[in-house]
Amino acid sequence: MTEEQVLSQKNFEIVGGREEDTDVLSEKSISFWGEVMRAFIRNKLAIVGIVILAIIAIMAIFVPILSPYDYAEQTGVYNSPPTAEFWFGTDNLGRDVFVRSWVGARISLLIGISAAIINLVVGVVYGSVSGLIGGRVDNIMMRICDILNSVPELLIIILLLVVLQQGLVPMIIALSLTGWIRMARIVRAEVMSLKAQEYVLASRTLGASAAHLIRRHLIPNAMGSIIVTMTLQIPAAIFNEAFLSYIGLGVTPPLASWGTMASEGNEAILTAPWRLLFPALLISITIFGFNAVGDGLRDALDPKLRK
Repeated sequence: MTEEQVLSQKNFEIVGGREEDTDVLSEKSISFWGEVMRAFIRNKLAIVGIVILAIIAIMAIFVPILSPYDYAEQTGVYNSPPTAEFWFGTDNLGRDVFVRSWVGARISLLIGISAAIINLVVGVVYGSVSGLIGGRVDNIMMRICDILNSVPELLIIILLLVVLQQGLVPMIIALSLTGWIRMARIVRAEVMSLKAQEYVLASRTLGASAAHLIRRHLIPNAMGSIIVTMTLQIPAAIFNEAFLSYIGLGVTPPLASWGTMASEGNEAILTAPWRLLFPALLISITIFGFNAVGDGLRDALDPKLRK
């Protein structure tokens, strides 16, 4: 091969433009999700939410493992205020509130995330089918949602827990009973808008099944709204779990959750306020973290709000 046949960067020149314009062209080639991520990272409040949730998750995983005390162990030190040994103090049975708080984080996060995942699956399937089929089927399916939505959610959850008894699984089932309705409505609206697009009509003309359309075309293009809705449903489920545990319908002792700890601490609010302070503070911080992330995702997914 001769030197004339060897191509180098010098053999190529930009025609009809300036070299610095290549930076602009390269920026325009960024994918939609890449642009969303860049907008999300610029949202300082959303990053604070990510950091908060990461810290809470790490503490929930490692504190119960590394602590010298078990969450149900009675240390012999009763109603002690926070000290160097017991960072969050102890309760009336001598149990370490610090360890119990992070075991409670495990329970609350498990219930909240599990309920949100069930709501995601049920809501996406239900809303997709309703929106894609339309007509009478859509009308019947939406009327079912209206009927379920007309009854106060907490009333349904409380009645179901009374029937199913207390525990983790009944709590998750109860929180998922009506929680999927909001997801279903959002997905239905997205699907009804997307199914009129040319690429969907072309796929239907070529004989694509409803399942194929939902899986390959509709759900991927509605993913932004789905992610935001799920992110905001997790803190709602955590709050509902805390409330139900507070009134005695949550997990059974000695297992700890933030709601049960808050209920126990409320009984000693005048003599041992730290027992209520720390679980209530963790509930508030966690809900704030999820809401900050959800709001950041929602703003990043809105092209009008990207800068």
